[in-house]
Amino acid sequence: MHRPAIRWLRTLASIAALACTSICQADVFTDGDQVTLQIGPYVYHTSYDPDHNDYPQLIGVEWESASRWEIGASYFENSFYQPCIYIYAGKRWFLGSGSDGFFIKLTGGPLYGYKDEYEDKVPLNNNGLGLAIIPAIGYQYKRANAQLVILGTAAIMLTFGYDVWK
Repeated sequence: MHRPAIRWLRTLASIAALACTSICQADVFTDGDQVTLQIGPYVYHTSYDPDHNDYPQLIGVEWESASRWEIGASYFENSFYQPCIYIYAGKRWFLGSGSDGFFIKLTGGPLYGYKDEYEDKVPLNNNGLGLAIIPAIGYQYKRANAQLVILGTAAIMLTFGYDVWK
């Protein structure tokens, strides 16, 4: 991992820890809120290229309110091995009775990291800062979830999450 990426990750983790501590002390969390840690170990690209990175090493944290609105941040290596950060807001909807566990999710926000010759891979990208709108489908079982994250027409990413605060 690149040194600047490690610094960004440490900074992001420190900010998240301070924010969670402040939020907990301010009684901002209410019944039904949750904090989820996520990993994304694999990406399937729709067009084969031996130079694509299929293992993004995604790590992220997400806060979700009882009404299913959420904010989050994740760090990963994109398909071209560039370190990236995605900061987002979104909403999750459970399908059926809600106890079935199936859900859909939509998030959007700034995405930083697609630079140089790969700037055109993300809409509205300027010097590595772009905009992403990302849908997902998933299944929640108790405190764990799995998602298929749809990355435009380019790829589908598999992620796993665990609710550490519920």
